Amino acid sequence: MAKHPEGLRVVVSELGDTPPDAIERHVHVEAMPAPDPAELGPHDVLVEVRAASVGWVDVLMTSGQYQHVPSPPYTPGLEYSGVVLHKGPDAGDHIEVGDRVLADGFSTGPRSLGDYQRWGGFASYAVAPGSALHRIPGALDFDQAANLLGNYETAYHCLIARGKLAAGESVLIHGASGSTGLAAVEVAKIVGARVIATGRSEEKLRAVVSAGADDVIETRSLPGGLSGLRDRVKALTGGRGVDVVYDGVGGEISVESLRCLCFGGRFLIVGWAATPFVAKGKGGRGAPNANVLPTNLIMMKGLDVSGCPAVISTVKDPSIRPPRLRQVLEWAERGAIRPHVSRRFRLTEAKDALLAKWRGEVVGSAVLVP
Repeated sequence: MAKHPEGLRVVVSELGDTPPDAIERHVHVEAMPAPDPAELGPHDVLVEVRAASVGWVDVLMTSGQYQHVPSPPYTPGLEYSGVVLHKGPDAGDHIEVGDRVLADGFSTGPRSLGDYQRWGGFASYAVAPGSALHRIPGALDFDQAANLLGNYETAYHCLIARGKLAAGESVLIHGASGSTGLAAVEVAKIVGARVIATGRSEEKLRAVVSAGADDVIETRSLPGGLSGLRDRVKALTGGRGVDVVYDGVGGEISVESLRCLCFGGRFLIVGWAATPFVAKGKGGRGAPNANVLPTNLIMMKGLDVSGCPAVISTVKDPSIRPPRLRQVLEWAERGAIRPHVSRRFRLTEAKDALLAKWRGEVVGSAVLVP
């Protein structure tokens, strides 16, 4: 059996107080011997990584401020794509050596449970169970494939499973130029909804328009700051307000968004990118800086507020995953969705890539390329 050349991998040696602290002090690149196929198990597949997503969760994990805390040292990279170099006899017939595949971060990598946690995608090689790999659908390239499942499954879970978004309704999407935000714009348009999207720069919002948003709001130029958001949204909806808010930003914009909803509207809590320090660093539990919503607005407007943790919900009820996964892969197969990847970094530039994501310098998605 041919021996594969030595590669590289990124290692987080210990958790930091904050993501910048962890990235600067504890993220390292080291040599990686190629896994020996003769030492792998019957369900194992050896993948030569071609692209790995640089996600917000990858950033938060370095300081233990994500709900799943990895045990250092570990290799980041929840999602990746690559080429199958070897497959065990029990890895399944759905993939073959030489296939272009994407990895399911639920079943392999640092967010997964079990024996495959250590095989993150920030590396030249990864080992995954055959069940965690899918052939890359449609015309997606490696960069796009590495950013498919997490982004679009999140959008599906929040907008469709939790938000019940329907054709003809309107949705206000915050953080729309981010990876999950752009996915949410596409999913909302597939459903047939009208999309009003927000962002902090005209340059970023151009990508949001390209993704299909009907209207965009640059929040930094609003008269009176965020307090002017309600008037802008009401003007765009004939004074009614939107049916749904998709909030992946949190903080001050959440309160103002409640005022943008129509009576009986649905407020979807997707994340809190603007307030990442609600949780303690170094994996400490508890939320000493918890976000707060005004209950008076929620009651008087008859609003439904839904927490939308896609991963936790799926762990609690695995039955919700198969239809969601099938739908996302089908959309990708026929070209209805296409992840927007704006930046590529070499594996040796892992620190730069993680910091760019942390600083909000990435429109859509970014990848590390071994």
